[in-house]
Amino acid sequence: MKQVLFTGAATALVTPFDDHRNISWDELEKLVEFQIEGGIDAIVACGTTGESATMTAEEHTQVIKFIIEKVKGRVPVIAGTGSNDTHFCVELSKEAKGLGADGLLLVTPYYNKTSQKGLIESFNYVADQVKMPCILYNVPSRTGCNIQPATYQELSKNPYIVAVKEANGDISATARTAALCGDDLTIYSGEDNQTLPIMALGGKGVISVFSNALPGKMHELADYMLKGDLEAARKLDLEYLDLMDGFFLDVNPIPIKEAMWQMGLIKTNQCRMPLTTMTDEGKAKLTALLKKHRLV
Repeated sequence: MKQVLFTGAATALVTPFDDHRNISWDELEKLVEFQIEGGIDAIVACGTTGESATMTAEEHTQVIKFIIEKVKGRVPVIAGTGSNDTHFCVELSKEAKGLGADGLLLVTPYYNKTSQKGLIESFNYVADQVKMPCILYNVPSRTGCNIQPATYQELSKNPYIVAVKEANGDISATARTAALCGDDLTIYSGEDNQTLPIMALGGKGVISVFSNALPGKMHELADYMLKGDLEAARKLDLEYLDLMDGFFLDVNPIPIKEAMWQMGLIKTNQCRMPLTTMTDEGKAKLTALLKKHRLV
């Protein structure tokens, strides 16, 4: 069985900005502490939710370095280093490894995309060059590129490709992946509202947006599933399902930043353009959900 980087809930951490959309380092440090105090099991730096697509290469490595230094080994830190340029991905991944990241999160190529053959060649190339645990990130709604179960089976033969963050929305395909790969590939849910069914198929946890606001609740949900307490997990899942969905009323991370701002966790709700703030209608729906759950 390959190394399991974490079990439970990992937060795909937001990157807080000031009013000029510069990184707010003080707030980022507070968010790291909020996550760890809340019981989170791992932190992902520079994922989609962290708006890595709008960071310079220097900012990217600065954020990874900063989070690793502030976490101080208390939980695993996974660095988002995926790219549609495989060679740049290798360079960034090697930097993250040198900074002390515990693992890498590698999104599928986007815009130029690739074939299943290209996915196999590209991911194997990165893993073999960097030689550290890699989590593949499958999110076709954003990338236009979907990893097929048979492709996972082939990639799982690589000793450094240890897991997948699955956000394809297709539970049947995830079941086929689990059947084909077994212990050679750990599966994490990449969608909060599919944590329970994916873990019921043998998944080891979730890489979560929801946990930015409620790390303890997402840790609790995943922990119930790991312990086999389906009834408690189902009750908690259904209690917060509307809020999980509410955090996707707009393009991620727009709603989760709005929620965290309303909850007083960050000082601004700003994202970097082309992302903007929520519409008044969307904001009203989100505020109503936050009030329902007594978060504001």
